[in-house]
Amino acid sequence: MNKLLKTSLLSVFALIAAATPASAHLPPGAYGSVAAGFSHPFFGLDHILAMVAVGLWASQLGRTAMWAVPTTFMAAMAMGFGLALASVPLPMVEPMILASIVVLGALVALAVKLDIRFCAAVVALFALFHGHAHGGELGAAGALQFGLGFVLATGLLHGAGVAVGILVGRIAATAGTSGNLASRALGAVTAFAGIALAIV
Repeated sequence: MNKLLKTSLLSVFALIAAATPASAHLPPGAYGSVAAGFSHPFFGLDHILAMVAVGLWASQLGRTAMWAVPTTFMAAMAMGFGLALASVPLPMVEPMILASIVVLGALVALAVKLDIRFCAAVVALFALFHGHAHGGELGAAGALQFGLGFVLATGLLHGAGVAVGILVGRIAATAGTSGNLASRALGAVTAFAGIALAIV
């Protein structure tokens, strides 16, 4: 295993190790609704893995996808959030969130490149369930502020995924190795992590 691949895998494991239980969300009364919403995705490993995977996949798809795919995810996630606030149920929310980790990780691992509109539709589907889950955990927070917070956090996680994808590509190009291989390895780790979360 080359040095770049080892570094990439260690980064993913560090991210996984840093994640804390979802019950540790910031209370809006103490920190404000925006802060509670912003912290929300960071306290759920399932959300972190899926959001970063979206960014990684977007970095593989090309320049336009780097903003179009994450933006589509955030817009659809906001729609899912609205559905939860309107008490419109979605079936199998948690299973679909876990499925999103496995599927998105596999898409990165296989470096699947499809028409950008289809890619956007795939992430939008999963985003609805992520947004619905956020809405179901609103608690005492103000809806608009909470929503703004978690959309911003999601954008940062997408951006982190895109940045990692670009960075490993550049490092690999400098080293004369395949950056795509490193990104694909991160996707594989993500998919296996999703399977592990589903089993546990």
